[in-house]
Amino acid sequence: MNWQQLISSKRLGQEHHHSLRHDDRSEFKRDSDRLIYSAPFRRLQNKTQVFPLPGSVFVHNRLTHSLEVASLGKSLGDDVARKLTRLHPELAGTPFEEIGTIVQTACYAHDMGNPPFGHSGEKAIQTFFTEGPGACIRERVSERFWNDITHFEGNANAFRLLTHRFLGRREGGFVMTYATLASVVKYPLSSQKAGKHGKFGFFGTEESIYRKIADELGIVCMEDAADGCRYARHPLVYLVEAADDICYEIMDIEDAHKLKLLSFDETATLLLGFFDEETRQSIRQRIVEEGVTDENEQVVYFRACAVGKLEAECVNAFVNNEAAILAGTFEGSLIDHISARQRDNYRHCVEASVRKIYRSKTVLDVELSGYKIMETLMEALIGAALAPEKFHSQQLIRRFSSQYDIQNPNLEARIMAVIDYISGMTDIYALDIYQKINGISLPIV
Repeated sequence: MNWQQLISSKRLGQEHHHSLRHDDRSEFKRDSDRLIYSAPFRRLQNKTQVFPLPGSVFVHNRLTHSLEVASLGKSLGDDVARKLTRLHPELAGTPFEEIGTIVQTACYAHDMGNPPFGHSGEKAIQTFFTEGPGACIRERVSERFWNDITHFEGNANAFRLLTHRFLGRREGGFVMTYATLASVVKYPLSSQKAGKHGKFGFFGTEESIYRKIADELGIVCMEDAADGCRYARHPLVYLVEAADDICYEIMDIEDAHKLKLLSFDETATLLLGFFDEETRQSIRQRIVEEGVTDENEQVVYFRACAVGKLEAECVNAFVNNEAAILAGTFEGSLIDHISARQRDNYRHCVEASVRKIYRSKTVLDVELSGYKIMETLMEALIGAALAPEKFHSQQLIRRFSSQYDIQNPNLEARIMAVIDYISGMTDIYALDIYQKINGISLPIV
C-alpha cells in the first residue's frame, strides 16, 4: 500500500460530482464537521459507556468517550505525520499531512453504531436470533443475512450508518471520503469470516461498498476466497484503535476511582506504573509544588501523564513498523508493540478493570436491565416485522419514522429496519419504548 493512494478525498456517492465549495475547509475537515453536527453523534450523549448514566457523579458516556478518543486520535495522527514526513520528504505538502484530521473523524464515528446499553445491547440482538424467538426465521433468510444478525456488531453497524441511506435504499449515507470510511473499519472482513471472536467490519449489505473503497485505496487483499476477500487494515485504523484502547482503559480507571470502586492508592499505582521510580517521584513532586491536594485532581494529573506516555509510545510503534503496516503484515495492535514496561502495566490496568470494574455490581445491574429492555424491544418489533398484517403490529410499525424501511415487502429488509431503529436508540428512549410496550407508563398530556 502507498500513502498517496490511501489518503483519498473521493466521496462515497459523489464519485463523479464536484461539490461546490463555499469555504476553505479541507475535504477531511468537512467529514469531521458532518459527524459532529449529526443526530447519531448527538445521541451518543445518552448511551452507556461502562457505568450507568450519571446520578450525582459524572462519569463517561459514549459521547464524552468519543470526544476524548478523537482528541487523542488527532494527536496520534499529527505526531505520526510529522515524524513520517521527516523520513519521507515527498509526503510533505500532500494530503498525508492531514491524517490527524482523518483519524480524529474516524474516532468521532467509531461508536456511532453501538446499540443502547453497550455490549449488553449487542448481545441481546445476537441472542434474540440464536437463543430466542428469532430462531424461527432461520429458514426464511439467506445464510449471509443470518450471519449478519446473529453476529450483530457495533463496528459493522457504524460503517452501515455512515454509508447507507435508509430512505431510498441507496448508498452514500453521510457522503464521507473514502479515506475516512476505511479508517473506521477496525475488522475489514464480513460476518461470514467473523469466526469465533465474532468481530467483523461490515454487514453483507455493505460488503460491495467496502470492496469498492478498498480497491480504490489500494488496500491489500491478504486472502481471496469464494466467500470474499480478507483485506488488510487501512493503516490509520491502528491509530484509531490505539486512541480507543488508551482512553477506554485509562478513563475507566479514573471513573472507577470517582465511584469508589478503586481506592486512591490502587488508582495511583496503576496510572503511575507506566513510569520508572525516578519519574514517579518527579510527578508526585510537581503535584506538591503546584498545590494539588484534592485526590480526584491528583488522579486527573496521573491520568494525563499516563495518556501522554502511551500516546508517545504508540506513535513510535507506528513509525517503527510503518513498512509492515503498509505491507499488511503487521500483527496485533500498536499497544502490543510498545515498550515492555508500558505494555505490562497496560495489562495490569486491564486485569484490574475486569476484576474491580466490569464485574462490579453497578456495571452488572446495567447489563442485566439493558439486556431485558433490548430483548423485549426485539421480541415486539421483530414480531411486528414478521406479521405486519396484525393490528398490534401496525400500531408498533407506526412508531417508525420514514427513514426506516419497515414497509418493504422483503423480510430481510424489514428485519434490518427494526435493527436499525433499535440500535439507533438512546438508553433513555429504549427504556421509554420498553415501558410503553409493556403498559408500565402512559404519556402525560
